[in-house]
Amino acid sequence: MRGSLRDIFLRGGECLSYAGGVVLTGFFLSQLALGEVQRLGDIATFESMRGGAAEAPSAIAVDHLPPPDMTLWSPGRVADYQASLRAELPPVLGVLSAPALGLEVPVYATDSELTMDRGAGIIDGMAYPHEGGNIGIAGHRDGYFRVLKDISVGDSLELQTLAGRKRFTVERARVVEIEDTHVLADTDHQSLTLVTCYPFYFVGHAPQRFVVTATLDKNYVNRN
Repeated sequence: MRGSLRDIFLRGGECLSYAGGVVLTGFFLSQLALGEVQRLGDIATFESMRGGAAEAPSAIAVDHLPPPDMTLWSPGRVADYQASLRAELPPVLGVLSAPALGLEVPVYATDSELTMDRGAGIIDGMAYPHEGGNIGIAGHRDGYFRVLKDISVGDSLELQTLAGRKRFTVERARVVEIEDTHVLADTDHQSLTLVTCYPFYFVGHAPQRFVVTATLDKNYVNRN
């Protein structure tokens, strides 16, 4: 009888130990699984935050810009500007301003006729406003860029980019032939090149180009 009771107690203890082991193992596995889920969730959250922080805005808001001063504009360019207000345009990549000339113009990703009716455009193949290299911007001589006729060496040009505001100093203003494209060559350092047709009041297709080159003021880069 004693042996039977002893055997019963031993088997009962073994069962309890086994059950306790199963419970502890299950608890351990559940905690491990919960920890893995939390780890993956934390990684996903981190990646999401990092991706959001690194992602640059796709365009610059230009709602704050006042209507352009069209005093110097040709009647035809004024009509083209008004017609462009009904068209859908690509994103604005920057805002170019020349304080001494009262110029403030949105800069679009392309230099098509439509974008230049509304503002100015990046010349095909040249750097965008938030990139390094030679930033080339074209505008109509009988619209926004007609004020360039009064630009002077030493004038400041400011470019609001996706990364912040940059200031450039006019180094040279010159007239070149249409086929003279070396002024559009890329540069190792960041620079700004403005191009428009010339003469400014020529009737018909202007035969030359007016080119303004400016160098970056490294003391005034990416400010808000």
